[in-house]
Amino acid sequence: METFLLVDGYNMVFGWEYLNKIAKENLDHARDKLVQILIDHQGYIGEQIIIVFDAYNVKGNLGQVISFNKYVDIIYTKEKETADEYIEKTAKAIHRKYKVRVATSDATEQVIILGAGAIRVSAAELLEEIQLKRQTNKTYINTHPQVKNNPLESWMNKETLEKMEKLRRGKVD
Repeated sequence: METFLLVDGYNMVFGWEYLNKIAKENLDHARDKLVQILIDHQGYIGEQIIIVFDAYNVKGNLGQVISFNKYVDIIYTKEKETADEYIEKTAKAIHRKYKVRVATSDATEQVIILGAGAIRVSAAELLEEIQLKRQTNKTYINTHPQVKNNPLESWMNKETLEKMEKLRRGKVD
């Protein structure tokens, strides 16, 4: 069963010490950093990730969806819609077809999403998961030298290499 991870973006920004420090100087930078961390994390976990940022107080905002690839979407809620409302609505809509995890440390929100059939993940738990996946990957690469040095040409036969070299030099037959 495919899994979705719904992330309360500002909850993570202000719940992770590292991003909270950045947010005190530049909220946009902290938000961008969170998005990059989660895009990288998606490659490790293989889940669809929806990062939701609250734009409740942005006058006239109709909401916005930014898709980075087919696996990560960033949502800015519309005016008068909280990230919690968006996450609740989405979790309820998809939980029968997909496994749904929701990353938030908001206690009330956790109770609501549990009632919607989703699994709750706190900000601290998500951060720990991300750090663990990164460490596991680094350990694997350091203990498997062939992963570090595995050039494309080592997988190609001589004929294919010659054709690729001709293409590279612009000499197409």
